[in-house]
Amino acid sequence: MDCKPIKFNKTKYIVARFFSYFCVILILQSCKENPLPKPASFLRLDYPNANYKLLNKGYPFSFEYSNQAKIIKKKGRNWLDIKYPNLKATVVMTYRPIKDNLRLLLIDAEKLTFNHTKKADDIDILPFYENLEKKVYVKSWAVYGNAASQIQFQATDSVKHFITGALYFYAKPNYDSILPAIDYLKKDIVHLIETLEWKN
Repeated sequence: MDCKPIKFNKTKYIVARFFSYFCVILILQSCKENPLPKPASFLRLDYPNANYKLLNKGYPFSFEYSNQAKIIKKKGRNWLDIKYPNLKATVVMTYRPIKDNLRLLLIDAEKLTFNHTKKADDIDILPFYENLEKKVYVKSWAVYGNAASQIQFQATDSVKHFITGALYFYAKPNYDSILPAIDYLKKDIVHLIETLEWKN
């Protein structure tokens, strides 16, 4: 019986080895757990607790505002900005004396609010606030979506004084990202309204 030597085929050997490695890798990959999509993460923002101080000079009204804010007086009028430098936000307040024009002032203030409907997803009227002892009557709105202003309010005694206020952020409007700041500043605006008093 003749024994012929086996010829070594290098190409077949390389192909067989590659195939065996490929099978092992495929088996190992199939043993892993299926990847789960991770939920979108959001930056957690911690805001300091507000301490309030009284604005009592130079205006026909007074109120308490946060120590995190700075009052910027507008020249020539009883208008002011309450600036929050760390939040890049401002509450813009305008004051007008009532001179038999209350209805017109109320209409103008509402027009200003509803101008935001072009960009807003929704506008809600917030609960009406009144303090009969101080004669403070306030109507306010929450503006949802990527509008320029997120909170608007108007306050009056219905006889002499009328104020409008609007919260603005000096950044490209993105409602989801600024929502924590809106919630934080809403508390300050509520405190301002609740401490608002008129001067004769």
